[in-house]
Amino acid sequence: MNLSDIDLNDLDFNNVGQWPAAVRGVVLALVAALVVGLGYWFFTRDALAQLDTAARHETELKQQLQAKAAKAANLEAYEAQLKEMRTSFGAMLRQLPNKTEVADLLVDVSQTGLASGLEFELFKPQAEVPKDFYAELPIAIKVHGTYHDFGNFISGVASLPRIVTLHDISITPAGGKKGQPGGQLVMNLTAKTYRYLEAGEIQAKEKGK
Repeated sequence: MNLSDIDLNDLDFNNVGQWPAAVRGVVLALVAALVVGLGYWFFTRDALAQLDTAARHETELKQQLQAKAAKAANLEAYEAQLKEMRTSFGAMLRQLPNKTEVADLLVDVSQTGLASGLEFELFKPQAEVPKDFYAELPIAIKVHGTYHDFGNFISGVASLPRIVTLHDISITPAGGKKGQPGGQLVMNLTAKTYRYLEAGEIQAKEKGK
């Protein structure tokens, strides 16, 4: 029997079992499709979304695992690098004078200038500037000499066993006149030396904050 030969008005909805087999087949197919559609909408769709989220999370975990595995593989190299950094830091820290050595270092800087043939017009230590674990001591310096003398002084300061840095260097002709080769010049600069803060000073600074 073809569906085109069936009049829907003749179907008794109270006695579905008596419907033609073709009609019952179509109705069952529609009901099955409806059930599948509703099941997807209310259950499968959320499950697929959760599955997609879980897949992305799995990818992130794999990436994290790869990164940690790479770090673990290089752990010995990192430990060796850390040990080297601590050794270098300790060596640099030992180059910072303590409070009792600063005066001697200032004498070393001034004697280096005199040994280089410079004439000091100004050598004035400024107020200390506290930093994290050390203090910075600026020194205002004004000297007279030649380019050669200045070069010897800078080289001598760089050779000192303690850290001294030179900043804001300016060189002008002596007396404001145009300098001649080998003539006298005036050099203004700020030399900075450093000392490490003792434990009590660091604690006092932290309390001050």
